Amino acid sequence: MKVLKLSAQGLPQSWISLEQAVIHYASAEVRWESGAEVAVFHGGHNAVTGRQSIIHINSIIGTRGVPGINPFDLKPGLTNSKLFARDRNICAYCGEQHHEEVLTREHIIPYAQNGQDVWMNVVTACRACNHRKSSRTPEQARMPLLYTPYVPTLWEDFILRNRRILADQMEFLMAHLPRHSRLAA
Repeated sequence: MKVLKLSAQGLPQSWISLEQAVIHYASAEVRWESGAEVAVFHGGHNAVTGRQSIIHINSIIGTRGVPGINPFDLKPGLTNSKLFARDRNICAYCGEQHHEEVLTREHIIPYAQNGQDVWMNVVTACRACNHRKSSRTPEQARMPLLYTPYVPTLWEDFILRNRRILADQMEFLMAHLPRHSRLAA
């Protein structure tokens, strides 16, 4: 289970472990919390009072400090699992939904024609369509794209990089998605 760590302003920073969240709580870096309580950690006993330390962890935390970089300037890393999730496991050529084992990263403008490995030049394709298209463009292969590629936003990237998102975390992230997002549909 991961905790969604946000800046104090509410911008996603990272998915962190429960243990990392405990450190933020213990260091008094948590400015606000949202979502459900997901864990309780019991520490040692105070030598003077005899009371045991207890830390309650919520699924979403806002931490102090301002990020040193503009999160909107970040380009999400391109991985097959994020690409397939962005495209909802649907082949851009035949339109069928497939299991990940059958899918490939398909370059619209192929490497052989100086295509790049970037979000705007890749789509999800089944192995059969990728093989049929070969090292041609969609126009050359007479295989029109059924949808267009796009670069995921910061919010979409946080959804794409975690397969086990809790309902309250998903609700929080979904509230910030652009209307055109395939993840919102």
